[in-house]
Amino acid sequence: MTVPALDLGDVGFDRGAHLLLRRELALLPVGGRLAVAGTDEALVVHLAAWCRREGHELLPGDERDGRVRAWVVRGRAGQDRWAGAERAGGSSPAGLIARPPAHWGLAARGALVESGGPAVPYDFDRKETVWSELAPKLYLQAVARQWDPVAAVAWDTPFELPAEIEAAVVQVMTYLVENEQAALVIPARLLARVHPHFREVTQLLAVQAADEARHVEVFTRRATLKGDELGTSSVGGRASLMSLLAEPDFSLASFLLSVLGEGSFLNLLSFLDRYAPDPVTRRIVTLAHQDEARHVAFGIAHLEEQARADPAFRGTLRGAIERRHDALADTAGINADVLDALTVLAAGEWSPAAIARGHAAVQVLQAEMLDGRRNRLVRLGFPADEAADLAALHTRNFM
Repeated sequence: MTVPALDLGDVGFDRGAHLLLRRELALLPVGGRLAVAGTDEALVVHLAAWCRREGHELLPGDERDGRVRAWVVRGRAGQDRWAGAERAGGSSPAGLIARPPAHWGLAARGALVESGGPAVPYDFDRKETVWSELAPKLYLQAVARQWDPVAAVAWDTPFELPAEIEAAVVQVMTYLVENEQAALVIPARLLARVHPHFREVTQLLAVQAADEARHVEVFTRRATLKGDELGTSSVGGRASLMSLLAEPDFSLASFLLSVLGEGSFLNLLSFLDRYAPDPVTRRIVTLAHQDEARHVAFGIAHLEEQARADPAFRGTLRGAIERRHDALADTAGINADVLDALTVLAAGEWSPAAIARGHAAVQVLQAEMLDGRRNRLVRLGFPADEAADLAALHTRNFM
């Protein structure tokens, strides 16, 4: 029987010889021999070290022809190099398990994970804590609907507004920037704490953070389109947003931010679309609305699945609303300058009748926000009367 041979020529282990060896040995059964020839001076020394590490046996070669330097006997360890290894979630990248172990770390889902190595702990490592069956679809949708602030908005569209109307736009944009900065930080913080096994969730959170960064950019750019000064930032508004940042739990942070806060912002953005005094403002709030609707959709889908699996979870959500309400009870709520600016935008002019109409429109907006929160709470399984009571406890800062 002819013994297989591998002639490496002058290629040593410093130039990839191990790849050729591993390929040839993979063709042999355990105990099979491979003659190794080559002219590299360090070949035998390096071959001996490699065989020890790979679990093969090395036998002295026959130097009579000046080429066979050694014989390698394939060992079982070489065949079972990945013995004891496990797939990260199964044989397919689509596979998911309920609680991936910490030692999988950053391994790709579906990869063969070598045994050993450091454990990388993640705060959110349970499927029910972060997952939604809608997450993969929403991620693909989010990627497809990204937009470029430069190309998507005609910033050079000519328009001139009365000074008071422009000032109202600037104040509202200042308020939006402040809130969107909080909405940027929260998903950015959460995604770093999610086990990478749930990659669609981390990808979706990353895109959500990118969405909010883009919103901060366009709202700032609109605020400074006609001048350099921004509006005001109230203590009550900042306190309300800080209470969001203080929530460490994934589901509760998603609930307070996406379902209640950003859900209310959908109404606000629709209001601004309706009463926008210029085409640039109307365009940016329309673009922001499509992004925020996706954020709300993920929050609702995730929490609906949790509430179905554990009816007691609604008590946790109720507690989060009540704690935040109590923490903000002594604050002033939304910046009065923002309410006045919204009134001016809805009025469009300074006549008493117009201002009265603008004030009424803002009251309708707040009622729509309340109804929206109530409806979303009903979707999560709350009885209608309890949902109405909890919706009314939401921060007066809208977000």
